[in-house]
Amino acid sequence: MTAYQHVKASRQPVIVAAARTPFRNAGGAYADLPNHELGALPLRAVMARAGVEPHELQSVALGCVVQDAATTNVTREAMLAAGCPSSIPAYTISMAGVSPEACVTTLCDQIALGQIDIAVGGGTENFSDLPIRAARNVRKRAVKLMTARTLGQRLRILSGLRPRDLLPELPSATDLTTGLNMGQACEAMARRFGVTREAADAYAVRSHQRAAGAWQNEQFGDDVIPVQAPDGSTVSRDEGVRADSSEPALARLKPAFDRQAGIITAGNASGLTDGAAALLLMSADTARQRGLMPLARVRDHVFTGVADMHTEMLMGPAVAIPRLLARNGLSHDDVDVYEVHEAFAAQILANQAGLADPTYARREAGVQAPAGAIPLGKLNIWGGSLALGNPFAATGGRLLATAARRMRQSQARYGVIATCAGGGLGAAMLLENPEVS
Repeated sequence: MTAYQHVKASRQPVIVAAARTPFRNAGGAYADLPNHELGALPLRAVMARAGVEPHELQSVALGCVVQDAATTNVTREAMLAAGCPSSIPAYTISMAGVSPEACVTTLCDQIALGQIDIAVGGGTENFSDLPIRAARNVRKRAVKLMTARTLGQRLRILSGLRPRDLLPELPSATDLTTGLNMGQACEAMARRFGVTREAADAYAVRSHQRAAGAWQNEQFGDDVIPVQAPDGSTVSRDEGVRADSSEPALARLKPAFDRQAGIITAGNASGLTDGAAALLLMSADTARQRGLMPLARVRDHVFTGVADMHTEMLMGPAVAIPRLLARNGLSHDDVDVYEVHEAFAAQILANQAGLADPTYARREAGVQAPAGAIPLGKLNIWGGSLALGNPFAATGGRLLATAARRMRQSQARYGVIATCAGGGLGAAMLLENPEVS
């Protein structure tokens, strides 16, 4: 059964506005901008674009992967910073790279159930302000110091510290269960599915060229909002797009994770990026009453986990997309718009191989026939995360907004977005164009 199969038309969840900040390299323009303030920017923008007053929101949910202890519920702080009253509930979801999809679909479910009518979902991520913490031994002894009564007790506690304990612990993209970081996990996928360095570099160049073309043709103008950075400068474009990217240039780069036989380099991987995105969601009837034409209807969603986290860590799209298509009776012939997250070029190519493999389709996705590789003429034609950047919890918002814009521009009926994520997670969502259906 699909997510909203039996939901009456008036309760169908729709996207009525979308906005995102320019995606900028970590340590750059947003270095002095707290994450909650970054998240407040697109939240304000989507309300203004749809003529929604802050007090009219009924729920706000933002994703955030790298949490700060000072703002564990960063959505609450972002909502308040955006001028919304404290009477509105707000919550943060951390589900690795599929966090924004989890936020949007949770709100869509509430809309479909009749619990709310107007909400904002999305995500915010600021790698420029990482939560660096003390070593575990320091943390343990700091807790004990809180209850120590005498100087002797304090000295005994402190005597257990070693010089190495004074080194800070940086956040890591290493998976706790497998001990692999995302690059190492993707290298394992590349070996399993036969992805070559040449193919990965060629795909990365394509992503940059398509993103450069999209910016030149002003395709992102409706979504990207200019941001006044703390240093007084105004940023209005994504920073990572390299229009001059070429295969010979990428071929000269050294592997980043497997120095001997690896294929992943800085040139065919997405980088650490800061950014935020927001989507204004309503019931179809509420949008109609307010005279708003939705950007897209949210028709269905699938969340999944992979079977083998050592060799399939980022194969979530190859599992989620076939399930999504099968239960909606669709094929690639019916879907003209695909927006799939590009963590690494090798990850996209491995997922394409998985989508085309009948054995993988049956065993991992649980469908009898493979969906087939996504036609490149339908996939990320405005570029992807390799070029535009990857602020983990904001990327899903970009995918949804771009898919909706592309559907309207090409008069396509259906669009699919999909994301892989750390921990072997994956998600896919089906959108429908209200101007065509």
